[in-house]
Amino acid sequence: MTDTTPDWIPSPQRIDSARITAFQRWLASERGLQLNDYDALWQWSVSDLEAFWGAVWDYFDIRSTTPRGRVLGNAQMPGAEWFPGVQLNYVEQVFRHASGEHPAIVFRNEAGEDREVSWVELQRQVAALAATLRAQSITTGDRVVAFMPNIPEAVVAFLAIASIGAIWSVCSPDMGRVAVLDRFRQIAPKAMIAVDGYRYGGKAHDRRTLVAELLGELPTVEYLILLPTLDPAAGTTGFRKATLWADAIAGNTPLRVTHVPFNHPLWVVYSSGTTGLPKPIVHSQGGVVIEHLKSITFHLDLGPGDRYHWYSTTGWMMWNFQVGGLLAGCTICLFDGNPGTPDLNALWRFVGEKQVDFFGAGAAFYASCQKAAIEPARVANLARLRGLGSTGSPLSSENYRWLLDHVRGDLWINPISGGTDLVSAFVGGVPTLPMYVGEMQCRCLGAKIEAFDESGKPLIDEVGELVCCAPMPSMPLYFWNDKGNLRYKDSYFDTYPGIWRHGDWVRITERGGAIIYGRSDATINRHGIRMGTSELYRAVEDLPEVLDSLVVDLEYLGKESYMPLFVVLRPGETLSKALRDTLRNRIRDALSARHVPNDIFAVPAIPRTLSGKKMELPIKKLLLGKSLKEVANPDTMANPESLAWFERFAATRNEHRA
Repeated sequence: MTDTTPDWIPSPQRIDSARITAFQRWLASERGLQLNDYDALWQWSVSDLEAFWGAVWDYFDIRSTTPRGRVLGNAQMPGAEWFPGVQLNYVEQVFRHASGEHPAIVFRNEAGEDREVSWVELQRQVAALAATLRAQSITTGDRVVAFMPNIPEAVVAFLAIASIGAIWSVCSPDMGRVAVLDRFRQIAPKAMIAVDGYRYGGKAHDRRTLVAELLGELPTVEYLILLPTLDPAAGTTGFRKATLWADAIAGNTPLRVTHVPFNHPLWVVYSSGTTGLPKPIVHSQGGVVIEHLKSITFHLDLGPGDRYHWYSTTGWMMWNFQVGGLLAGCTICLFDGNPGTPDLNALWRFVGEKQVDFFGAGAAFYASCQKAAIEPARVANLARLRGLGSTGSPLSSENYRWLLDHVRGDLWINPISGGTDLVSAFVGGVPTLPMYVGEMQCRCLGAKIEAFDESGKPLIDEVGELVCCAPMPSMPLYFWNDKGNLRYKDSYFDTYPGIWRHGDWVRITERGGAIIYGRSDATINRHGIRMGTSELYRAVEDLPEVLDSLVVDLEYLGKESYMPLFVVLRPGETLSKALRDTLRNRIRDALSARHVPNDIFAVPAIPRTLSGKKMELPIKKLLLGKSLKEVANPDTMANPESLAWFERFAATRNEHRA
């Protein structure tokens, strides 16, 4: 059962000023729809897709070269056809908001360098870079890849590429050679924009040798733009057909955009790629425009002049979601570097000093702050902060309470859950609903989300598979080079025909909220009782001695299953018998006696992807006998050195089991 007492209630003034409230008023005056509560609005948004998405288009006055006409030509999944005949451009929607009253970009790096980019200067640089690319015969449909950190120049590069109808794809420069090639080789890029290096954790990392190696392995790249970020004197000697960034943006030409069909590819983003080649996911220009306008305006409650920061690297889809703030006229606030340098107060100071309205980060960041006893409200003025977002993994109830106690008691906490596949959220929040600790407030507008049992029956207040029963505009167009859409269909439509299965366990509460229980392919299934791993983590990581944890349930054919728990302990702590007993008792009390692990081990670190997700499935496969090479790609990990312990453990265990 769900809690009945909310932990945050929006004030009447907050509800009245919310951007979703303005949309409801517009629907009443322009469409004659009296949808006065969120549930009624959501039900309408998923039962009449044509009316809802048409209203979103009209409300934001999205520009196109022709009237929008029909909204949905084909409603089947996969293959839905949105806004047939429409021609538009992402970048045109961005610069409608150009204003001298607030900057387009606010930037800081871990070394404390601050910069602001005005709307006028952003448009000038985008126009100049687009002209440079056109002069090198880069045209509509060409792929242009970037090897860049989270800096303003990356935003300029993306907008310039999108403005000419070319296709953007980016890798963070902290990624390794194999990981970058596994991504870029699949899409045969024509040009590359790269930095000479990056800084992280107080250290400089020169990447010029790697850039040269990448070019040697990417024969389709005909042109390079090099941006010196470490060495101001870095030149293009040794690179074929190369230009320095400063020269590429030196022009002063009017911005010219190429209008493309609604479903023209905007970018290629990639799955985490823990095994095999990463999935090269293609999203459309129009789908991203309309989805990000809806999500950022209605579900983050942001608009022109608001300051929006979501901590991310360029290798995570949240970077794309942050840049989407420009579509709504926001000032996007970028931070590049280690959020723990010089300490875990760095991002909080940035948010306070830059007067951020909405701050988002991965759930692992907040958990780290809590474990480190950070006091955000004491180190930063967070009075302007209206909302706080979280994603990447479930935000624990303890993290919710820590944020309310140590950031601000009246803070709207708005975790979201979706992913790279959608480049947006399926479930999230709105500032007009009560907030309950541990629960996301709602299913997002236009997202027909249900929890399905194994037979495809919707569940309420029971854990089931997260599915989406109707198409959304930002669902992938396709995977690059996926003949017959076979991999695409296998990824999302393998279980329920015509229904998107996302791969998460979810519970839809009686009041319409949602609780994510982790990945459905990494579930604990003990004696027929299924349990999301996040529930166990909440019980374990609430202990002050435990910094991080990972559990896997190993099932052997014809043998009893084996479930080990791995914990990272606070420095100075040891895994004593007393602590083992405490952990077992907490799990027994929080879950059941069935879910008490067979063994508990102290480990140096928990393997995580670049976006901070625990690598449950790869470790499970490793312990079941797969080789490390088969299950994990170190270049796609935040801490590849953590694998060594598990590889040794797997070898010892499998030797004994044999």
